[in-house]
Amino acid sequence: MTLLAILGALGATAIVLGVSRFADATNADRLVLAGVAVSFIIMAAANVLIFLGDPRATHTVVFWMLGGLGLAQWSQLLYPLVVLLVCAVWLMARAGDLNAMTVGDETASTLGIPVARFRLTTFVVGALITGVMVAFSGIIGFVGLMVPHVVRMVVGGDYRRVLPGSALVGAVFLLWADIAARTVMAPEDMPIGIVTGMVGGVCFVWLLGRKRAM
Repeated sequence: MTLLAILGALGATAIVLGVSRFADATNADRLVLAGVAVSFIIMAAANVLIFLGDPRATHTVVFWMLGGLGLAQWSQLLYPLVVLLVCAVWLMARAGDLNAMTVGDETASTLGIPVARFRLTTFVVGALITGVMVAFSGIIGFVGLMVPHVVRMVVGGDYRRVLPGSALVGAVFLLWADIAARTVMAPEDMPIGIVTGMVGGVCFVWLLGRKRAM
């Protein structure tokens, strides 16, 4: 499952990059739109598989798609842990290059950073982490989208602080979301993705309004 998750994540990343090149999506906004379009297509294909699959397995698949830790097992922890540690070490080692990339491609290039190759490698590393984690916990939305913005408001934009801060705050937020999901509808376990989607959506709208006011 871990290997298939990695291959699936890399395949989705390759499709997004291919669509972005086809649509000449050179800036971040157009790249995000390309990713959203690809995610809708992949989700439609997944829904077709659910529709054609065994109805008895539908509940488990839907629970996984909504995100939750109820299906995770301690014996499986080694695989995501190894991937996380390796990718986290690489990201922290290249934190300075990530800082330079935020200034712009031209500035990063003048500093000796191979912009295209570095961006592709970063996408691959992000796909590895995301694919493996989603394989074991399901789709838990808004944590990776919201938490880094909140952390930047506290520690600034330096990735040497943003990366570990985001990991810590994201873990704490996910823990409290899991506690809420297990207590709100006890003894039933609510998927964590519902809790993070509600909280994250409200916080993200607040962040957008705050940036507009600034």
